[in-house]
Amino acid sequence: MSRKIPVERRDYSHEVRKHRFLWVQAAFAALGTLFLLLGIAGVFLPVLPATPFLLLATACYARSSRRFYNWLMNHPAFGPLIIEWRTYRSIPWRIKLVALATMILTFSVSILFFIREGRLQLALTFFGLMMAIWLYRIPSRDRPGKQ
Repeated sequence: MSRKIPVERRDYSHEVRKHRFLWVQAAFAALGTLFLLLGIAGVFLPVLPATPFLLLATACYARSSRRFYNWLMNHPAFGPLIIEWRTYRSIPWRIKLVALATMILTFSVSILFFIREGRLQLALTFFGLMMAIWLYRIPSRDRPGKQ
């Protein structure tokens, strides 16, 4: 029989600054939910990045809902990524490698099997290369061999 270890949940309510108009709060909550859904989709779809959408969802919830903001910040999968970015402006090394490998695979398959015109293949190659360089240049504090 396994025992659940209680997870310490932090209260991030002090970071929430709700907008003074209720309709604006509702708009931020709706946008936060849309960005959260896009972020979740980005976990499974290699072309859609998850992290920027999760950061946008966090920003929207910070203006609309203490409950959703705390939930997102304490989420076991999303919370550490958001906190890492907000605190250090870095992405964990393993996440970066998975993202780069998925991007390379997706772009390669698209270029080789689905795009027929040479100029479009070249443009997609250039775009994929620029995205990969941009992602690789984002710091990773936990990179192996880094002192």
